[in-house]
Amino acid sequence: MIKKILLLFLFFPLVLFTQTPKVLLGIDLLERDNFTLLENKRIALITNQTGLNSRLVSTVDLLSRAENLQLVSVYSPEHGFHGLNTAGESVEDFTDSTTGIKYYSLYGKRTKPTREMLTNIDAIVYDIQDIGCRAYTYITTLGLAMEAAAESGKEFIILDRPNPLGGLRIEGNIVEDGFTSFVSPFKIPYVYGLTCGELATLINEEGMLKDSVKCKLHIVKMVGWERWMHFYDTGLIWVPSSTNVPYSSTPFYLVGSGILGELVTISIGISYTLPFQTFAAEWIDPDTLSARMNDLKLKGVRFRPIIYRTNYGIWIDKILKGVQIHITDYDKVNLMELQFYFMEVHNNLYPDKKIFDLTDSTRIKMFDKVMGTDRVRILFSRDYKVDAIKDYLRKDLTSFRNLSGKYFLYN
Repeated sequence: MIKKILLLFLFFPLVLFTQTPKVLLGIDLLERDNFTLLENKRIALITNQTGLNSRLVSTVDLLSRAENLQLVSVYSPEHGFHGLNTAGESVEDFTDSTTGIKYYSLYGKRTKPTREMLTNIDAIVYDIQDIGCRAYTYITTLGLAMEAAAESGKEFIILDRPNPLGGLRIEGNIVEDGFTSFVSPFKIPYVYGLTCGELATLINEEGMLKDSVKCKLHIVKMVGWERWMHFYDTGLIWVPSSTNVPYSSTPFYLVGSGILGELVTISIGISYTLPFQTFAAEWIDPDTLSARMNDLKLKGVRFRPIIYRTNYGIWIDKILKGVQIHITDYDKVNLMELQFYFMEVHNNLYPDKKIFDLTDSTRIKMFDKVMGTDRVRILFSRDYKVDAIKDYLRKDLTSFRNLSGKYFLYN
């Protein structure tokens, strides 16, 4: 009996790793069908380090080995093909010395495939794991590439993947006129509750691309994904989608703190080991802040005191104090409002350190871009009360839910 138990523990990690995922990805279906959809076509692939099948084999490798198609070029979004580059860092082109395949950056000197890049291409294939948040720029690259495909008469094929936030969560206001940008490219909420295939269908059919162009769009659907699923529920293995999104739970925390992080006045855990999971600064008393945040009794979240030093960046060698965010119920927590509740409590504790007064105009402009409006900041900064912006943050949820439901590919 003891030997059996020891053997169970010895092989348990292997069992976990080799279990069959509940969800088959678009690339899995394409591979299963022997790439018939791409037969005799010259392909440009938009991907990065997340472009893997469910067995962690690269989509680049799969397409380059396929005998019934030709992989001509690869395009990468922000952070680069390997995901090495930091946020906002320009990415350069390169050529694979072994295969001769040209790798073009869509984040740097260009953000959109040029006509020249598409001259010898029959179809563009998109395979990137996104995080379901409007400000994450992969969907901007998606939209710009769809525009290029429409303008050049090329087919656009999406190998669909799960939304790690699930397909039920929608949070935040729709982007307003004058506030569309690279971090708010479409008139959608901050959290939009769609897979990349569903989102692409919506923006294509609703005229959200430049000049309302429409591309010839084809979605290779997943098998087994349902709207209630978070990434953990899929049985798939998470690969970091960028340098500060290391785990499948990180997108939840990004939504909860990332907008505040644009001001660069409060540490949200980036440059430490807890990206998007803290609210901290040199002047904060962590025990008091933790008690006040927990007194709010917000659903699905708890806070604990934390003190840390960052590993790099503007707060290097500083001792930062505050709270670590612990999401306890992913279905009940309102993510976007978390950072505003922090700012409300922080203003009550430290009224001489108003968050928006601690930053500069450039960061405030970025905050507004990410919000998709300046109205939230204006309303909130009057008295730093969440009640002043709740209705504004929620005003578009019903209308967008009705609109997006027309483009659901999954139940």
